[in-house]
Amino acid sequence: MSSPVVTERSTAAWIARCLKARGVDRVFALCGGHIMPLWMRLDAEGIRIIDVRDERAAVYMAHAHAELTGQLGVALVTAGPGVTNAMTGIANAHVARASVLVMSGTPPRAQENRGALQDMVHTEFVRPLTRYARTVREPDLVMQELDEAIARAQGIGGEPGPVYIDFPVDTLRAEPSAAMQLPEWLAPRRKPRLQPDPVSVAEAVEVMWSARRPLVISGHGARGASAELIRLLDALGAVYLDTGESRGLVPESHPAVVAAMRGAVMTEADVVITLGRKLDFQLAYGSPAVFGDARFVRIADTPTELRDNRRGAAEVLGSVEAALEAILKAAADRVPAVDRAWAQKARAQHEQRSQKLLTSMQQAPAGSDGRMHPNRLLAALREALPADSVVVADGGDFLSFARVGLPTSTYLDPGSLGCIGVGTPFGVAASLALPGRTVVVATGDGAFGFNAMEIDTAARHKAPVLIVVANNGSWAIEVRDQQETHGKVVGTHLQYADHAAMARGFGLHAERVERAEDLPAAIAHALQNLPALLDVVVTPEAASSDAKSGLAWVPDLQALGAWDEAEERWRQTQGASA
Repeated sequence: MSSPVVTERSTAAWIARCLKARGVDRVFALCGGHIMPLWMRLDAEGIRIIDVRDERAAVYMAHAHAELTGQLGVALVTAGPGVTNAMTGIANAHVARASVLVMSGTPPRAQENRGALQDMVHTEFVRPLTRYARTVREPDLVMQELDEAIARAQGIGGEPGPVYIDFPVDTLRAEPSAAMQLPEWLAPRRKPRLQPDPVSVAEAVEVMWSARRPLVISGHGARGASAELIRLLDALGAVYLDTGESRGLVPESHPAVVAAMRGAVMTEADVVITLGRKLDFQLAYGSPAVFGDARFVRIADTPTELRDNRRGAAEVLGSVEAALEAILKAAADRVPAVDRAWAQKARAQHEQRSQKLLTSMQQAPAGSDGRMHPNRLLAALREALPADSVVVADGGDFLSFARVGLPTSTYLDPGSLGCIGVGTPFGVAASLALPGRTVVVATGDGAFGFNAMEIDTAARHKAPVLIVVANNGSWAIEVRDQQETHGKVVGTHLQYADHAAMARGFGLHAERVERAEDLPAAIAHALQNLPALLDVVVTPEAASSDAKSGLAWVPDLQALGAWDEAEERWRQTQGASA
């Protein structure tokens, strides 16, 4: 007996038409019986299905697609283990505030709660990780529930982030009543610009234009505000730090950029302006132990990026671009009090340190084992990659090297969840979304292993991505911590596996590179034969900044060892003076 026919009037068909009307041109998915009606109707509507090898990779790919295009990313996974497999991807999108719609199916309504195949209440699992989680059983309500889910994902009226919605398979096959399928459900929604309160704007101008050493830090919520941000930096004379969430908003050539002096300017600034950026562990939670007596100006369109950890001397709730426009208008021709000598010195030191880093990367010595330093690999990539390349960095130790060593205008990494393993899925999605640009995944061998099978997805869908695996045969940060703290290495060594041989088995161009002098030719050849993988053997003896900072041993009060010590001293001082 064959499964029932899924017609053009079915719920599944309406969902597919809605997604197409909302601009969805691809869905990242792994097939299964509970979603087959929707799967086939998506195809019928001309929506491309990028079929993957693991459901978490489907969500990772939807996440990357959303981040790079500004559109809704869509993942379709089957019931039961399909959903549980997807949960790590949902969790990462949750922390990253990525606009992702995850859809699934459930057993037919007549079999619910009877022990049917893959019968699970998915919404109970995913609700804490999503902005919206619903099971829709009534065919007549599917369209309005889907509309609400998409609005929540896009942050229309709240914080953007992943949403989850599933349907019993018989609901997908059913034909809803014509009266309930209103054309309005197909129309895309436009995210409104949230205008800031004029009183808050005036308060922000007073604090910012009175600052001697203003520091601007951007985050996720500042995307789309590049022009306004640059105008602010020019008018205020502030120095600027980006984060992985907002790389590329300000070009490296701008005189405000002082990324190489991050630690110094964080401690020296007297006013810190956050633009759509949480004060999380990467920014020492905004603690006075690191930022001293600095006052904060918080600007964001969502409360989670406005008032976490530190209150602002001024707090501006509004779309970042609208808030910056209002601030610049209110400041008008007012002359800022900035200490330009301080800002110029920070920029000069940044340039000196950046050049010194590049030179040291090019000359980095091999380890005592004779294997190349990972910075030699990164230096070779810097030479070969176009300026507008998309860089996806992944891993622990190697991510620390790549984050600093591969400057780029478009950048993705595991984010503040530390969700290593995203590299290959992110890279596949990026290369499909931006086919005219070079996409390179710079990943450690440990991180690559999480989703290595997605090289099969890259091959089947002809995704023009270059995957570069820094193969040091270990979980290097943990190995170093175990050696230094415990005097013994336990369960953190890997093989120097031949990843190139595996990639060739799946149809990719692949080479194993063991000598630094062979890198330029190997990279050039790989870029001409995408998708491709380079398996580059590097020494595990190289110590990244993250390996030295305390991230492995997890200090009590702060993420980094130096900050933790400063936090302890500050708390003791405050306690003594109380």
